[in-house]
Amino acid sequence: MPRGDLFPEIAPYRTGYLPLSGGHTMYWEEVGNPEGPAVLFLHGGPGAGAGSVHRRFFDPLFWRVIIFDQRGAGRSRPVGSLVENTTPHLVADIETLRESLGISRWLLFGGSWGSTLALAYAQAHPDRITGMVLRGIFLGRPSEIDWFLHGIRHFFPDAHAAFVGFLSAREREDILGSYLKRLMDPDPSVHMPAARAWSLYEGSCSTLLPSSQLTALLTEDQAALALARIEAYYFANGLFLPPEGLLGRMDRIAHLPGEIIQGRYDMVCPAESAFELAARWPRARLTVIPDAGHSALEPGIRRALILAVERFRQRLAG
Repeated sequence: MPRGDLFPEIAPYRTGYLPLSGGHTMYWEEVGNPEGPAVLFLHGGPGAGAGSVHRRFFDPLFWRVIIFDQRGAGRSRPVGSLVENTTPHLVADIETLRESLGISRWLLFGGSWGSTLALAYAQAHPDRITGMVLRGIFLGRPSEIDWFLHGIRHFFPDAHAAFVGFLSAREREDILGSYLKRLMDPDPSVHMPAARAWSLYEGSCSTLLPSSQLTALLTEDQAALALARIEAYYFANGLFLPPEGLLGRMDRIAHLPGEIIQGRYDMVCPAESAFELAARWPRARLTVIPDAGHSALEPGIRRALILAVERFRQRLAG
């Protein structure tokens, strides 16, 4: 009988730190069945990091779950570092992790920026993928970045006013550039208030109904700095994606099966992108959750994600 909610809490059976280029060290962990089919969890942001709740989307009796924190995020070190921190570096890091763990192919599971990175990795290494479960689709296009910086005000004018109001009148002429300048400042008295303001804005707009738990988590100092600094840096650099964008490379993965889960009222990553991706991906199933926003932990989205993973389980189990 398919589950409708998260699996029980579980601890990893193996963890480690993997040296990378640019002085980075990646934290990774394995959860569940060491002999089972592999699934890779890709966290959002960029810079948000993974948490213990993310282990609970997968049946631990069946899946070999791999979770890691991307460069500069979560338990990886150094936190917030932008040295050699680009999408191609992250794609290469995933391959390094796969090879180090001796995995031939795996299912990708990612939401928001995690969906972006999953698509970028799959397009670079389609032969390593059994399928994808993606949520809250973000394709990294200029229009999507503009929406985050400006468009959300149409639905969250209060949160947007606080976000913009943190800056001086002159700084508001270039919201992204002004935030990035502050976030890059080495003085904590400059970069930490900016990091909290950025992260509070994103957290306030991420759920259909207000979630004080989510905003508290995102505005904790270390998490806020990694999320805001890395996210602003990636936004300012077009997410380090190719000129043709992710949609321009869908021919490379059109044969792969996919599940797309999208909240109808997602204000961080509006549903338009999910529909456009589904139109370019013949083997993907699009499920729109009518009473949800952006967060993976909203009831309708988490149920749909678990059911999507279960459908892949049935395929792999034969």
